[in-house]
Amino acid sequence: MKLKIQTKILNPKLGTDFPLPAFATDGSAGMDLRACLDAPVTVAVGETVMIPTGLAIYIADPGIMAVLAPRSGLSLKHGIGLKNFVGIVDSDYQNEIGIAVWNHGAASYTIQPGERICQMLFVPVLQPSLEIVSEFNAESSRGLGGWGHSGQH
Repeated sequence: MKLKIQTKILNPKLGTDFPLPAFATDGSAGMDLRACLDAPVTVAVGETVMIPTGLAIYIADPGIMAVLAPRSGLSLKHGIGLKNFVGIVDSDYQNEIGIAVWNHGAASYTIQPGERICQMLFVPVLQPSLEIVSEFNAESSRGLGGWGHSGQH
């Protein structure tokens, strides 16, 4: 059985002018989200712009979240990524998914209407309780080594 996520189309261009989010191949981990724009938007170097997707989802299951991840080609070729590097869509969020696009490249970049701008992955979530202890019940192989303790290889 495949998981079904409740989805609202908030912009009529989505599903008509622009394809609905979909997995590009059977092996794709994420589905592409598109810029649901009326006109191109230029993102200057160092600038962050919120790009609408025209889409809202409701996951409902607190054991699942959606992760928004940059498209590697846009990042590598044009320096276009997500301002917070990875976006989180909580299971109880029901508003439009916006993409905080950040230009960390060397030149301005123009996002075209309908352009694939990021990918959305659905992943399991654990919500453990914190057990306060004065000592851990076992020592890891790392022990008390601090930042960079494992070295570079």
